[in-house]
Amino acid sequence: MTAVVAAVDVGGTRMKAALVDRDGHEVVTLTRPTPAALDVPGALVQAVAGTVAALRAAAADPGDGAGAGLAGRDPLEVVAAGVVVPGIVDDVRGVAVWASNLGWRDLPVTAPLSDLLGMPVALGHDVRAGLRAEVAWGAAAGSRNVLFIPLGTGIAGALMLDGHVVAADGWAGEIGHVVVEPDGVPCPCGQRGCLETVASASAVARAYAARTAGRGGAPIDAEAVAGLVRAGDADAVAVWDHAVAALARSLVMMTTATGVDHVLVGGGLAQSGETLLAPLRKAVHASLTFQREPRIERARLGERAGCLGAACLAWDVA
Repeated sequence: MTAVVAAVDVGGTRMKAALVDRDGHEVVTLTRPTPAALDVPGALVQAVAGTVAALRAAAADPGDGAGAGLAGRDPLEVVAAGVVVPGIVDDVRGVAVWASNLGWRDLPVTAPLSDLLGMPVALGHDVRAGLRAEVAWGAAAGSRNVLFIPLGTGIAGALMLDGHVVAADGWAGEIGHVVVEPDGVPCPCGQRGCLETVASASAVARAYAARTAGRGGAPIDAEAVAGLVRAGDADAVAVWDHAVAALARSLVMMTTATGVDHVLVGGGLAQSGETLLAPLRKAVHASLTFQREPRIERARLGERAGCLGAACLAWDVA
């Protein structure tokens, strides 16, 4: 028997799941839509349990779908499960405290899911877990002071200092709600000018649409804006420079406050590569005085970081 853990990353639209061995290899993978109404008591636990059952079924049937690559391998034994979710997460109590986009508050996860699955279960925050995975198997291997900042529909952050991921009872990492423009646009959190309203992928797309409203044409996403930046489109460059400047201010603040020497940029906006990273490095460098300058690079694990991070948590309790 080969020991594996079940890892489930619950996102706003998709649940990414896998059976993962100790070396970080995803031997079975599965992606399914995130069910509606996860705020109903028990719904999240049932959704995760159903996903773990589907992983086990795929592992038991090497000739079909997600388990097709298992033919000829030793049977798999699932020894623990890890679940990661967005929002505020109390890792110690195993409670999903709050998630604005999924609507839940104070949902117990670890205890009921462990009872249902009959195995140890760990719960964690998706981005903090993603940092764990990047340290274990990705771009942050060997680093001890790291900021991981995925730039997607929103912006979150995870911080490792002296080799320890900072959780602060689940409240650490909300860098997307650091105010970078006090008179900026309203943020759903209730503030104005949060970093998320300026430098997220969705904010970049909205800003470009607003700036070019008179041109007509279909809306475009941040990836398309990046392409226009490379082509020299003046409106795209203006929007991009504005976002990069805001992001650089936040990174300088975090570098000064925490002393991180390694910054990993992930999420959809990071897919633009050096179109984002080159001006970001330049802007951060220009703003530092006495601080240790961080190495800024793209995260390596992409959209699998959360799922692999869930596997890290599961191996902790296996």
